[in-house]
Amino acid sequence: MLAEGRFEKGVKRIGAEQEMFLTDASYLPAPGALKMLEKLKDPHFTTELGAFQLEMNADPHVFGGSGFSALEKQMSDLVKKAWDAADALGLHAVLIGILPTMRQADLGLENMVPSPRYLALSKAVHALRGSDFEFSIQGLDELVISHDSVMVEACNSSFQVHLQVDADDFAHQYNLAQVLSGPLMSVSCNSPLLFGKRLWAETRIALFQQSVDTRTKTQHLREAAARVTFGTRFVEKSITEIFREDIARFRALVGTDLDEDPMQVLDKGGAPQLKALRLHNGTIYRWNRACYGIIDGVPHLRIENRVMPSGPSVADEVANAAFWCGMMVDFAKRYEDITKHIDFDHAAGNFYTAAREGYVAPMYWLDGQEVSAQKLVLDTLLPSAEAGLRSQKVAEADIKRYLGIIDARVRSGRTGARWLTGSLHRMKDEGSAGQRASALVAATLTRQRSGKPVSEWEQAHLSEAGATKHTYQRVEQFMTTDLFTVEVDDAVDLVAHIMSSERVRYVPVEDKEHRLVGLISNRAVLRFLSAGGHTKDVSVSELMKKDVMSVTPHTLTLEAIHLMRKNRIGCLPVLQDGKLVGVLTEENFLKIAGDLLEAQLRE
Repeated sequence: MLAEGRFEKGVKRIGAEQEMFLTDASYLPAPGALKMLEKLKDPHFTTELGAFQLEMNADPHVFGGSGFSALEKQMSDLVKKAWDAADALGLHAVLIGILPTMRQADLGLENMVPSPRYLALSKAVHALRGSDFEFSIQGLDELVISHDSVMVEACNSSFQVHLQVDADDFAHQYNLAQVLSGPLMSVSCNSPLLFGKRLWAETRIALFQQSVDTRTKTQHLREAAARVTFGTRFVEKSITEIFREDIARFRALVGTDLDEDPMQVLDKGGAPQLKALRLHNGTIYRWNRACYGIIDGVPHLRIENRVMPSGPSVADEVANAAFWCGMMVDFAKRYEDITKHIDFDHAAGNFYTAAREGYVAPMYWLDGQEVSAQKLVLDTLLPSAEAGLRSQKVAEADIKRYLGIIDARVRSGRTGARWLTGSLHRMKDEGSAGQRASALVAATLTRQRSGKPVSEWEQAHLSEAGATKHTYQRVEQFMTTDLFTVEVDDAVDLVAHIMSSERVRYVPVEDKEHRLVGLISNRAVLRFLSAGGHTKDVSVSELMKKDVMSVTPHTLTLEAIHLMRKNRIGCLPVLQDGKLVGVLTEENFLKIAGDLLEAQLRE
């Protein structure tokens, strides 16, 4: 098809896929996707992996004239339609990269959309890996967890932009997209929080890569590629290099019935569907994906930019798209071969550095320049995008509006990620972790509905979480995680000092692998002292209680209360995979009682 010039040429179109989360009235993930589709009855909407997710597909628009404002209008209308349907069902639909209220307990297979394809994909990926998926992400906090399915992928929501390119210019355009991914990522970050941890500015990048990683630990010693990847090298000649590499490197995870002979279709002047290739391509998650498509019977090639997260607002998303597309046009004119000006490893490094640090990330740029992402965007890339949009005959009003949104965002330093972490920091001494997470989601939705870009958003307030009872449903939402622990050989004198200086009544005892082996209470220490004992003369092992009841982070709060009442205990250690992650004490419940009483009295 390439050799015979079968692909559409000289036409530039843009398109977009919008993913969103569904929550209940309490802003917790709600598996309402199928009910939403039934209510919407609109082919623009479809399912995603998680039953608490929805995908919305915009129509293709011409890259030029008022194409971007037309895209924004259609997306805004469709998002409004989703909001109205959600309201009718007692749900919320929110645009955000990772939902702050997401919990690991929400990621069971019961919350996977009941699709044979999704189930087959999950089984195939797990079978290839041969063990649970392990996640380790280091940011301001550190996340280390394991999970038994690909459902962790459902923590991510993206805004994916499609740009149609000529087949004979594909390699040039694709390499430009790779080089521009770092700066684009730096200004569009919107996913800094996961399971209550402050991680990367765009945690979605690290999480997605690990969520469908079929490699085992031993394979990591080899030069094996992950299914989510930035790639390994620049493209030299054509799109077939990408397809050939993916077929060679990655096993097909799911199959499809083949109902055509592509050569016969071509001989009759038609456009083959290439179903097997497209299906396989859909299970390899390059951040810039090469796509084959057909419009009105004519095949074309696209670059699907998967870098950008969902949100913070539709206006922000379309501004990101215009910024990227404008740069693509201008760089294509200014650089005949971008690979002569930057090494592939530097382009990839810029992308991951931007995902970690956002708009303050250092960039190793063209021809050996070293510059911050903020300065690069303001001084070089915004003027470049403006020139590119203008040469593509984009309406002046659209150029001013969308590049103005990027300019204001970068100058103010208020990306979606910065707004979320700044709001969380503002509330750090208020309420429970669950309340703060709910307030972030509620505030995000309220400000999205205003239509304003994130640079104009007021920070979230705890009161936006509304009623407090839903923020205490599970132990993980309010347990104490800042722990002081001792080991069995420590002197009780150390325990006494910890209890006095830190004002705690219970100190867990753990081994060097952080496994709980006992619990020592202030009551036990006081009894020992009243009997004439000396804390320097005895070890923790002699006073600790060894048979300790415990719960998991996902234990229901009512169940934990029942355990403590029934067994007359004042402390429940919280274990995950046998290791200590938190404690629950009477003080935690006093705080809950105070919050609920205050809320009820206000009502």
